Amino acid sequence: MNRFKTSKFKNTTPKIGWINNLRAGSFSCQGNHIKASSKLVAFNTEQAGMLGLSSVKPGSDGQWTVTQISCHSDLVTDMDFSPFDESLLATCSGDETVKLWRLCDPELEQPSSPELILRPAQGRLELVHFHPTSSGLLAVGTFINQHLQGPYVCAVVLCWHT
Repeated sequence: MNRFKTSKFKNTTPKIGWINNLRAGSFSCQGNHIKASSKLVAFNTEQAGMLGLSSVKPGSDGQWTVTQISCHSDLVTDMDFSPFDESLLATCSGDETVKLWRLCDPELEQPSSPELILRPAQGRLELVHFHPTSSGLLAVGTFINQHLQGPYVCAVVLCWHT
């Protein structure tokens, strides 16, 4: 006799705002592969260096518009939206750059080039994060494969004026 019973409440919560048929990538790195602001959702796609963008709310036809932008020449390892400007997205990559993108609505044409490119350190950049209370402050984590007493992770803090 099975001592576990199937719940009668299984799948009772309706799926509101479900986005189907997204082809997201599966990569091995430490960062986030999906991030959202109050307006936009950004996620890694199957192609390295590409990001998918969608609005949080569906369009007038009830469907979500998904657009792609070519961000980097290598895998996008992490991304973060600014807490002070919900259209500002920071991305970092295996190409050793951090790029700041000023995004617009997914229905409109996305920028083809970043607003700012930063090259903070040598080595694959793994993590990027905006400071939650200080505007213009960005932390970046990179993996440098040097053996002092094993591999170590190095953190770099970047500041800029907007």
